[in-house]
Parts: sequence; C-alpha cells; structure tokens
Amino acid sequence: MKQYVIERDIPGVGALNPEQLKGAAGTSNGALAQLGGKVQWVHSYVVADKTFCIYLADDEGSVQEHARLSGFPASKVTGVRGVISPMTAFA
Repeated sequence: MKQYVIERDIPGVGALNPEQLKGAAGTSNGALAQLGGKVQWVHSYVVADKTFCIYLADDEGSVQEHARLSGFPASKVTGVRGVISPMTAFA
C-alpha cells in the first residue's frame, strides 16, 4: 500500500468537541469498512479549518472513494515519496 496525505477543508473543524470528533471518526470508520481493506486511516491532524490525514491505500482512487462514502471532502491528495525525521541524520 502507498501512503497519502489528505488535506480536507472543513470550516470550524478545530472547534469540534471530543464527542463530535468521535462521531466523525465513526463515520470515517464506516466508510473504511465498506472499502474492504483498500484504505487504512493512520491518523489525522486537526487544525482550525482543515484536517491533514495520513492514509495507506492501494491508489488515489481508493482515497477519493473513501471521501465520497464518508462525506468528508478530499481537497488535496498527495502521495508520500519518503519520510524523514531527526534520526535520518544519523542513519
């Protein structure tokens, strides 16, 4: 599976309370279940009016299908080419 960063423009998402975020996660999980393992949600970063989500997927089309099924727009989908961290300097 390939890794993707999904940028979602969702006005006010950063102001959602824990119960609302729990509901959103449940909606996303329901869409993932419909896709039968073609997409895996790793985690998301929530900021004021966006989320940045890390997914594993067979292809970008599967990511877009999750967005359609969940009702959460995928404003931008970017394939990850590599991952670095502070430890990369010591490899």
